[in-house]
Amino acid sequence: MTDNSKAGPSVRAVPPGDDRERLVCPDCGYVAYDNPRVIVGAVCVWRQKFLICRRAIPPRKGFWTIPAGYLEIGETTAEGAKREAWEEARAKIEIVGLIGIYEIPRISQVYVLHRAELISPDIAAGPESDEVTLAAWDDIPWQALAFPSVAWALERFHKNLGPGIAEAPETAPRLR
Repeated sequence: MTDNSKAGPSVRAVPPGDDRERLVCPDCGYVAYDNPRVIVGAVCVWRQKFLICRRAIPPRKGFWTIPAGYLEIGETTAEGAKREAWEEARAKIEIVGLIGIYEIPRISQVYVLHRAELISPDIAAGPESDEVTLAAWDDIPWQALAFPSVAWALERFHKNLGPGIAEAPETAPRLR
């Protein structure tokens, strides 16, 4: 019979040498660190048209986004952006630069967004997208974008600004 009395990190406490509460295991002292998530993505372009994906999954299912998602262990941000473009739009891309970093501390997320060129216009919806398209600038569904970071990345790309750092303004919609 297995002893299930050891639950692992289950007590909120400030570990020695730390300055904030964390989940700590009362039996062995293991500390579970809950750190911000890194989201990687890319504004992908083919002949002045932008790759956008209609989300098939929550959050913001049915809204439009650029290919983006959580960085995996062992990936560079560029590798993660390429993987996300493939997973969401079956797109093969070449990373050509950095758009910037977008920080959203209230939801513990950091976005690293790249500039990318599509290797070909061959795209198709992956398992996380209901639809993908190449949209001209004036055809981007601005009112139906899933996240403020998508608009920020598209606008920085379009204005040909160098890499930047931004924090979500307090007036930005709090999307869940």
